[in-house]
Amino acid sequence: MKTTLPLRALVAAVALALSTVVPAEGDSGAALKARYVTLQPVLEHNVFGRPLHVESTETSGALKSDVHAIVEHPFAEVASALASRDSWCGILILPFNIKQCLAPPDGRTVTVRIGRKFDQPLEDAYQVNFTFREVHQAADHLEVQLNAADGPLGTYDHRITVEAIPIDAQRSFIRLSYAHGYGVAARAAMQAYLATVGSSKVGFSVSGRTAKGEPVYVGGVRGVIERNAMRYFLAIDAYLNAPTDAERRMRDWFAASERYPRQLHEMEQAAYISMKRREMSRQEKAGA
Repeated sequence: MKTTLPLRALVAAVALALSTVVPAEGDSGAALKARYVTLQPVLEHNVFGRPLHVESTETSGALKSDVHAIVEHPFAEVASALASRDSWCGILILPFNIKQCLAPPDGRTVTVRIGRKFDQPLEDAYQVNFTFREVHQAADHLEVQLNAADGPLGTYDHRITVEAIPIDAQRSFIRLSYAHGYGVAARAAMQAYLATVGSSKVGFSVSGRTAKGEPVYVGGVRGVIERNAMRYFLAIDAYLNAPTDAERRMRDWFAASERYPRQLHEMEQAAYISMKRREMSRQEKAGA
């Protein structure tokens, strides 16, 4: 009798197969270079106050958001930081809801604890095991991926992909892509969130204009994925600005997120700094 894989298993298998394909030499970075050319007008003129662009897509059972930005760092500096698995724990610990990040000695895993946006015991946070992989690194292109089969609240196939190319001697162009799938349980959890504490939250993409010409930002699940992607990008930016100074990274990340209070404000700076100091201290004792 012929058997078939469940849809979720089939999707995961296809995603895994695709993730093992290394771009052909000579083509690496070409798509990102073309994207940079296309986005130059919106990078130069936008509402972010910096060369940055956010977009998102929602398909049946999947969400994805891309953040494209120019950073004021040479490509070699960007590549050195992002190609290091250990650097990622200095990056990922910065957002409110990341309670811990460890890079075990296996050389391939980044383990994070995702919880609420306030102090909480580690055992109450959901553990996500990312596999870290350097897809491609050359003198003019870097791509790394962090993939996790399962996430909190019934989400799955979590993928953080970061690419970078040089623009000139002092600047680089980065694409951060964050995506995940979700099933019935995750959809119900998101709908409950959006009907209560998340009801007034919005993303960054503009879906239209009011009669007065004011922007109407996307909401719903696209707003959720855009806010998370932006938090991760701002964490990368903060790390690049201060790779050896955790205190400065915390303050830089918070200040950057507060530039977009409607989307990203969650607590006051003193509460955030106090919480992150405790979480980072706990992380260091655990051997991060």
